[in-house]
Amino acid sequence: MVSPAPLDSTALIEGAGNTRARYRRILRFASWHLAVTWWFELVLPQIGLVKIAERTRSRRMRRFARSFHTLAADLGGLMIKVGQFMSSRLDVLPPEITKELEGLQDEVAPISFASIRRVIEMELGLTLERAYAEVDETPLAAASLGQAHRARLSPIDAADTGLDHVIIKVQRPGIDEIIDVDLAALRKVGGWLSRVRLVYSRVDMPALVEEFAATSLEEIDYLHEGVSSERFAAAFAGDDRVGVPTVVWERSTRRVLTLQDVSAIKITDKEALLEAGIDPAEVADVFAAVMFDQYFTMGFFHADPHPGNVFVTPVLDGSIERGWKLTFIDFGMMGEVPARTRSALRKVLIAAASRDGRGLVDAMRDVGVLLPSADASQLESAMTQLFARFGGMGFAELREVDPREFRDFAVKFGDVVRALPFQLPENFLLIIRAMSLTSGVCSALYPPFNLWESVEPYAAQLLKDESGNLVQDFAKQTAATVSTALRLPKRIDGLITRFEDGTVAVTSPGLEKRVARLERTARQVISAIIFGALLIAGVLLKADDAVLGTIFMFASIIPLGMAMFAGRRAP
Repeated sequence: MVSPAPLDSTALIEGAGNTRARYRRILRFASWHLAVTWWFELVLPQIGLVKIAERTRSRRMRRFARSFHTLAADLGGLMIKVGQFMSSRLDVLPPEITKELEGLQDEVAPISFASIRRVIEMELGLTLERAYAEVDETPLAAASLGQAHRARLSPIDAADTGLDHVIIKVQRPGIDEIIDVDLAALRKVGGWLSRVRLVYSRVDMPALVEEFAATSLEEIDYLHEGVSSERFAAAFAGDDRVGVPTVVWERSTRRVLTLQDVSAIKITDKEALLEAGIDPAEVADVFAAVMFDQYFTMGFFHADPHPGNVFVTPVLDGSIERGWKLTFIDFGMMGEVPARTRSALRKVLIAAASRDGRGLVDAMRDVGVLLPSADASQLESAMTQLFARFGGMGFAELREVDPREFRDFAVKFGDVVRALPFQLPENFLLIIRAMSLTSGVCSALYPPFNLWESVEPYAAQLLKDESGNLVQDFAKQTAATVSTALRLPKRIDGLITRFEDGTVAVTSPGLEKRVARLERTARQVISAIIFGALLIAGVLLKADDAVLGTIFMFASIIPLGMAMFAGRRAP
């Protein structure tokens, strides 16, 4: 037996560099750009030089983005992840920044195969030749935290698993040390920002950094990724829209993960999709719906759905009428939405789809983005006007709007928004990132893609489901009340019979009249309950079955009359 090659210290720190110098470089970068921003955005306006700040802002943003791009490309590690997150924040960051950082999605230099071999052999306790029948030394992909290679399982493993071609994900040597240094630097910068009023009034920066840290540490634990992959597959079991690669656990550890090779058409490769007879617009719709299901229904979602992590897989055996499915990979970054937050997010979606400014603000309070104490009347007005002017527009249409309109709107309501106590709740970082990437992928697939057209039917279904739950709760309460009310006259009759038989001693001459009045009240209550149940059922059914809904609504008139006239009889 040939012993595996030892993993020497040189391989462990390949690409890491001097950790102390790395730490200092990150802090120098942050402190310099924070100082520049403080000078131009806070000091100059205070001394009447606001025009200088405005005139130089675009140039300063581009210079910052280029500098950060260089920093992240040189250092790798978590700096790449930070840059990727910034490039996806099209909603809050200017295009000068997001455009410059887009290349960080794929711009990572590969490491030598000799180092990859040493990691695999140390982790699996086998020589590479015994662990796999064949391994392609040219990397399939090089990411900031790991590297992927195509391979083939040995005949024995292939027979056991039913798989032949696989992908091996291998952690970059020394990545643990790099992440520790990067997190230490990010915690320091987060501490600086937590002393800035504009920041700490809206977000708990130390908590945000810790959330980012927890996510990053989970991402370098490949066993955790394997478990997440199987959980994701179970969530979509029986759903022909989604596919997930099988994990080869016999060849997986914390630093090495072996998966079924599911390579197919990259989701944003429109030419390849069209050649395969697949409509990119349909792919955009299905992708949006699948992601919505994760956010608003399942509460467990893929937090990194960038184009490199989603394939469109043709299915030619006729088992799927659509002829293709979406195959997700890379489950290192997953997010969870607690039930309470998921319910609040559904309210946000429904309010946005119905262009309800007040409802949207209320939903933002429920989510925790807006503090309950905030006076949001002006924000409600802003949202209402925003929906009135831009609601329903797709991204392509918004691009055609005169930029001066956006600028005028920002001037009009900018102070209102900045003055409100917004905050970023826990676990919200991944939700925002995933939603931003979802929108970007859909727009890349189909430029005229209108998010509203996807949101509105989904929101309508959610509203119908919510109504169904409400009706179920109402029905349960009504059944219990009706059951009690229906038993009440019989119990009263029994009580009167006992009075007549003399088995109950009556000491009050007015008791019989009171009992009779109670019986009439019980009948009145029953009629009112039946009226309410028929009316609500009619209203809810009318959208799907106009005839049946109308019958229910008219039928409710009968118990209404009984309820109204029952109380008018002589006492």
